[in-house]
Amino acid sequence: MKRTPRDHSLFLKTFRVYLQYVNSGLYFRKEHILGLENVPADGTPCVVVSNHQNCLNDPLCVCLTLTDRRMNFIARANVFKNPIFNKALRAMGLLPAYRMSHEGFSAINKNRMTMDAAGQALTDGETLMLYPEADHQDKRWLGTFKIGYLRIAFEAAEKMNFEQDVMVLPSCNHYSNYFHARTDMLIKFDKPISLKPYYERYKESPREVMVEVNEIVRSRIQAMMLHVSDLEHYDQIDFLRETEYGNKYAREHGFKANYLPSRLLSDQQFVDKMQNATAKEPEKMEKIYDDTKRYALGIKELRVRDWLFKHNPGIEAPMLRGLGLLLLLPLFIISIIPTCLMFIIPKIFISKLIKDQMFVSSFNIGASAFISVPLCLIIPVIVLWICLGFWWALGYFIAFPLMFILAWNYMRLFIKFVGSCQFVRRKNRAKIAELRELRTSIYERLDAILD
Repeated sequence: MKRTPRDHSLFLKTFRVYLQYVNSGLYFRKEHILGLENVPADGTPCVVVSNHQNCLNDPLCVCLTLTDRRMNFIARANVFKNPIFNKALRAMGLLPAYRMSHEGFSAINKNRMTMDAAGQALTDGETLMLYPEADHQDKRWLGTFKIGYLRIAFEAAEKMNFEQDVMVLPSCNHYSNYFHARTDMLIKFDKPISLKPYYERYKESPREVMVEVNEIVRSRIQAMMLHVSDLEHYDQIDFLRETEYGNKYAREHGFKANYLPSRLLSDQQFVDKMQNATAKEPEKMEKIYDDTKRYALGIKELRVRDWLFKHNPGIEAPMLRGLGLLLLLPLFIISIIPTCLMFIIPKIFISKLIKDQMFVSSFNIGASAFISVPLCLIIPVIVLWICLGFWWALGYFIAFPLMFILAWNYMRLFIKFVGSCQFVRRKNRAKIAELRELRTSIYERLDAILD
């Protein structure tokens, strides 16, 4: 039986369109959404389950993707403390999760109300989004899954007398970079798992069935995402994956190095090979990891990038980049003002105020949506419309994202300019030659082991 979920108010629909503009139009360079055909029709009780890599960005991107349905999320209880936020968050479908480590043992009982509300949303045919790791990760790997999401799902099925199918939809998210604006992100949806075939067994052995289904869901999600299980060598593996060696590996194995969905598949294969090689030839790989650590530290100290060793620029490269920067400087000065207010200044303050750096991009988007965009876009458009007319206001509205993109690319070009200058400096030649030799040695040994 198809159920009728609650509808969003006109205000929430409008606010979601606005967030879509800030998130997808300004913050991210490109979003890749795969497997939308696997998402059950609206009105089907569905629990979307995902890895948790980037705090508030994860549910926000899913919510802005599945715009045809009423979405419900469970978030940390501490964000509900403010009465105004509490009302607004609940109106948007968020429910509080109380943790013993933060709210104390006495608050844990309140989770029963949250689970009941989440179950009611399912029985109403709505969609529930949960992260079974119970916390976000600061690395590209998948933690242990708790089974609370399945308890909610099966209890909702029980309330419907086990007559209505409840679906679990495995999904994953992946970011080209966790912390910077104008990068790419990806959401994947796998085929949904029907809980109906498990109903009879659940009535007899509920925990046994939930553990079994949980393992299936987790394995599906792990297969979709980039999962680096070798945490001892995580930094070195992740560094090599992002260097020119990772690009070369992608190209040589038929993947598109600069297209995130294809690059994810390449990185999965590369990481698996690295970890298998570590298990088979630990001594050789340990030496490679030690040398990789030295190489990464060396290029960081010199403020150069790995790609410079491939292109091997002469003095003309920084000169041309410097000339380009000089020619674009007037446009950059105009464009940098809204860009600074949008993402640069908020990021600086947020990075200093919060300890968990995985929250930086989430709060950056929030600060932009509630403060920066109104100051830099909405108010100027209104003022221009009143003072100079509609066409001036429209022109500024169209130019606004272009200014942001120009300023961001200018800063990237400047970083490349500084790196090129460091690379060709006479005083750095000996160190560059040493690092080049170390880099070549690492890459050659990797080729021999991985192939």
